[in-house]
Amino acid sequence: MWAGSMASMFGRRRLEEDDGTHEFHALNTLLLVVVLGLCILSAYLIKKYRFYFMPESSAALCVGLVVGGIARLITHSDEELDFLSFDPEMFFFMLLPPIIFEAGYTLRRKNFFRNLGTICLFAVIGTLVSTFVVGYLTYALARAGLVDVDATNPMEALLFGALISAVDPVATLSIMGSPELNCDPLLYSLVFGESVLNDAVAIVLFRTFYNYYEEGKELDQSKIPVALFEFLGVSVGSVVIGLATGLICSYIFRHTRIRDYPKYEISLLFLFAYGAYALAESIELSGIMALFFCGVVLAHYNSYNLSKTSQTTAEEIFQALSTVAESFVFMYMGMGFFTGRFKVWDLRFVVLAVLFCLLGRALHVFPLSWLSNATRRLQIPPKMQVVIWFAGLRGAIAFALSQNMPGPHKDIYETTTLSIVIFTTVVCGGLTEPMLRHAGMKRAHGEPSPLDDDDDQVRAPLNPGAYELLEVGSGDGAAGRGDARATRTVRGLQAMFREIDNRYLKPMFGGQMPGARRAEAEAPSENAPKRYPPKRLPNAQRPPTAL
Repeated sequence: MWAGSMASMFGRRRLEEDDGTHEFHALNTLLLVVVLGLCILSAYLIKKYRFYFMPESSAALCVGLVVGGIARLITHSDEELDFLSFDPEMFFFMLLPPIIFEAGYTLRRKNFFRNLGTICLFAVIGTLVSTFVVGYLTYALARAGLVDVDATNPMEALLFGALISAVDPVATLSIMGSPELNCDPLLYSLVFGESVLNDAVAIVLFRTFYNYYEEGKELDQSKIPVALFEFLGVSVGSVVIGLATGLICSYIFRHTRIRDYPKYEISLLFLFAYGAYALAESIELSGIMALFFCGVVLAHYNSYNLSKTSQTTAEEIFQALSTVAESFVFMYMGMGFFTGRFKVWDLRFVVLAVLFCLLGRALHVFPLSWLSNATRRLQIPPKMQVVIWFAGLRGAIAFALSQNMPGPHKDIYETTTLSIVIFTTVVCGGLTEPMLRHAGMKRAHGEPSPLDDDDDQVRAPLNPGAYELLEVGSGDGAAGRGDARATRTVRGLQAMFREIDNRYLKPMFGGQMPGARRAEAEAPSENAPKRYPPKRLPNAQRPPTAL
């Protein structure tokens, strides 16, 4: 009997503890829902009243800052503050995939592939230049005793240079991808394309420097080719995984009747996309690149295999998930500023690091733009180069990587990275619209552009005629002035791809066949008024012909 009463007492106590834990998580979840709702309402007000000086990402970050500050004042519970802290694993596996997939699925593909050569130049060479500039300047500060970081080995400073040199696609999409800003398509293609591809460069450099740091070695000239080959392997492997996953999904949708069940259709589409990201990350490749190219393939082929219901519904679902995820990311970063996890703040290092980032970006944007213009048909004007330099937005990817920094100086790198993210998002993001307007990079709504194509007029597969074949390199080095041989070569490659795509790939994986657009455009709409031929009058009732 005594044993039974003791067991009953412990059972009630455990039940009370479980109820307390459940209530704690329920209240915190309610707090996140309310704060996220405030972020969405802020985005609505920004669009309605056109507060271009406060982009949606900046508004979400500021809301997070306010909520985090209030939470810091009214509670001192470590468990409460940890709940509001930024979790890099949740970011990489829950919040980032919807944003990247939506970007690839609704990509203006012609603009992207036209400028692929320049994008790769910025993403690879530019990120390397910026990494070493920021890294070695930081190391010089440490050697001079101006900042409290490792002054014996440059690997720690190079780790910081690698993570802070990546242009974040989340921040870029949130600000420059806004339809209200309506920035120049060439500008958006260059900045967004660089932000997606240089993620692989930053991650490979970070891993390479991390290995040397753990081994206590320094990076010498003999190790640089190894790092470059590793980067090429990661890039090619990530693209192959994305393309293969997208083609497998398209094949299944093409050769089954799953379109008869829209709920299964959309579910399977989302799972294939998420599977491409998870597979690439599981084998230490770039999930962002894999998911991005998976979205491009699915838009090119599989969008025509979907039912009409799924075409409309999938677009809205992906855009809604992307919007919620973007708001969640910036809100969490803002709340993490006041959670008390960071103890070491160095204002001098923050200011100098911002200047280093601006200098490192200038040293690769302007020289590489000049080099690219030497072989481009459509030039990158000086004003656009200034906007590209200014639009090097840092975001959640840099902050997430900073939390993996090794060594005793991890805290100062985290706080510096978070400060740079807040500065570039709020200050640089807020000044983006005025800079676009003064530089002439902001177009009036409805204004045509030399880069606008049929597939650029819509961003999702609502209109099957919106998609064209990929014209790789049609505006880059291959179409350079006076380089007739290179132009003929690329045009031949384009014609070869069109032939293979129309004859073999589209019948197997789906897609719009040549001539389908013209037939669809000429076909009468269901809602169009019906026209009947005029009735012929009998001979007796025919009016006399006027002479």
